[in-house]
Amino acid sequence: MILVVVEHEAGTVDRLSSEALTLGRTLAGAVGDPLQAVVWGPSAAATAGPLGAAVVGTVHEIADPRLADYAPEALGKALAQLIDRDAPTAVIGTGSERGAEVLAHAAAHLGVPLAANVIEIRPGEPWQVTRQRWGGSLLEEARLDGSVRLLTVAPHAFAPVSASATGAPATVQPFAPDLTDRDFRVRITSHVPAEEGAISLADARVVVGGGRGVGSAEGFAQLDELAALLGGTVGVSRVVTSAGWRPHAQQVGQTGTRIAPDLYIACGISGAIQHMVGARSAKAILAINTDRDAPMVTRATYAVIGDLHTVLPAIIAAVRAAR
Repeated sequence: MILVVVEHEAGTVDRLSSEALTLGRTLAGAVGDPLQAVVWGPSAAATAGPLGAAVVGTVHEIADPRLADYAPEALGKALAQLIDRDAPTAVIGTGSERGAEVLAHAAAHLGVPLAANVIEIRPGEPWQVTRQRWGGSLLEEARLDGSVRLLTVAPHAFAPVSASATGAPATVQPFAPDLTDRDFRVRITSHVPAEEGAISLADARVVVGGGRGVGSAEGFAQLDELAALLGGTVGVSRVVTSAGWRPHAQQVGQTGTRIAPDLYIACGISGAIQHMVGARSAKAILAINTDRDAPMVTRATYAVIGDLHTVLPAIIAAVRAAR
């Protein structure tokens, strides 16, 4: 069995889990094992339909009402118990902060290695994996062995899994883990709801990014306007969040969100390696900067050399005129 750890929101499988399912399906076909998934939390059973369309035969639902909120130690222990019971060939998690944390706890319980940020697997004796290191600036070739292979998938290394129009819903099998209150020492205790109608930075097809060159919190009004016109959202560099101009939830980069839009418009962003790690999966980058030698400009698909406060109003006017 190839087991994929699936994260979801009210029964909707998230993008990174869908990417992990792509690798899981490929690996299951290569080794001749069935593809299965493990989920938890409210509406977990609702994933049976979309996961069945992704050619998952069985969904294991970790059944514990205390897991209505995220609790990494408890989830890692529950996952380890499921692995002990079913002995899968491999367990694949997402490269999200939560996916990496849960798999790390499970690996510690089982006493087996964990390969993080994998972009390629070659089964054999032992398995060979290629994984990203140092924020994606280095690729490492490694051997992965053990009673079960645990790994996480690098964000956006694979396309989201394609659904089958005729796939029947997966069979849901509840799994009751043996958890104590001590396992819930670390857990989410409150939620701040996202702005109504806001587009997720991780899922946006267009991201308008702003860096130090925007100049102030007020300067982001033009970026907000352009993002709204293009049906996208705003992202920022670390220096912007450090200055308190925008919230950390909008940060793109190694310590923020990794994005994969069709278009990334980078305004006044120098392009430090930590930021480029987060934007490397963008299909096209338009850089607006006064410095033609800035790393972001040299890596961009297109570049406009000029003051963003002059260039952005012109772009906004052109978009409005085209409509």
